[in-house]
Amino acid sequence: QVQLVESGGGLVQPGGSLRLSCTASGFRFSSYAMAWYRQAPGKERELVAGISVNGGSTNYTDSVKGRCTISRDNSKNTVYLQMHSLKPDDTAVYYCREDYIGTWGQGTQVAVSS
Repeated sequence: QVQLVESGGGLVQPGGSLRLSCTASGFRFSSYAMAWYRQAPGKERELVAGISVNGGSTNYTDSVKGRCTISRDNSKNTVYLQMHSLKPDDTAVYYCREDYIGTWGQGTQVAVSS
């Protein structure tokens, strides 16, 4: 079955960086777009970034443009989200999602606080 396993979250100070990873299995990873979403406490889940099958096309929500980079390694069935200049508003559970059948991972917690 389709599985997505996120990792890389943690507690970081404002201005810090994190790289999130999501490793997929159970489907042909290289044939499907991937995306990162996040859900902050009391808020709806929102799209953070998306990437096309070969990585040639990416898109970002306005609040992370210039601070985040989504990438993928199809040889490793993994999608990444590199985040810089983190702000307290970036605190959320981050999820990856595949465009095959829309499976969600279990999420990884990112907390930005001094």
